[in-house]
Amino acid sequence: MALSYYPLLLIAGLAISLVIWMPRVRRDPRLLTIFGASVLGAFAGAKVVYLAAEGFLYWENPQRWLMWATGKTILGALIGGYVAVECAKKAVGYRAPTGDLFAMAASIGIILGRVGCLLHGCCPGAVCDARWWTLADANEVARWPTVPIEIAFNVLAFEGCLILRRRALLPGQHFHLYLIGYGLFRFVHEFVRDTPRVLGGFSGYHFAAVAVAVLGTTGFMLRQAATNNQAVR
Repeated sequence: MALSYYPLLLIAGLAISLVIWMPRVRRDPRLLTIFGASVLGAFAGAKVVYLAAEGFLYWENPQRWLMWATGKTILGALIGGYVAVECAKKAVGYRAPTGDLFAMAASIGIILGRVGCLLHGCCPGAVCDARWWTLADANEVARWPTVPIEIAFNVLAFEGCLILRRRALLPGQHFHLYLIGYGLFRFVHEFVRDTPRVLGGFSGYHFAAVAVAVLGTTGFMLRQAATNNQAVR
């Protein structure tokens, strides 16, 4: 039954994101194209990175087609969405930063997505000793509360974005900061998630998390350099 919540939460996330974007879309219709590209890129990235990080391990599994069809990862969605937005901006000739709105939209979308994980019991943490803060899986095994912790991280990230926006701090850099923060958080948190290890104690998602953090750092540095150049002129 919980699985049926996923489509509703997905629609809710897209609707909230669109509401955030609509005031700017009314001023410049090109932003609707950019928003659409972000959604398509996020879906594509979520699938591709899942297959590269974990999906390939199920090649001989009888249920592989179902796993490949349903598997996805937030890390890939962030990468795919970022790349798609940059390509769309170049295609429509839009030069202004858009990341500040995407930072808020991404955190809200991930919160809703993780609520779906919590209801469905997916994305479990590693097995650990039972404590008041642990979660019991379908077999009543105590596990690290990965999903509630990730929800908490994104709630704090959303609040941080609001503070930066209200105080006009680091404009145009909020999504880069989010990518850096989430990439680092996810890299550390991955050690206590129940995901297949592909190289020593590292999962494929460790490498994807590093890619997200590097992408954010690179984008931050490039935007900062461009801002400094404009200031000098």
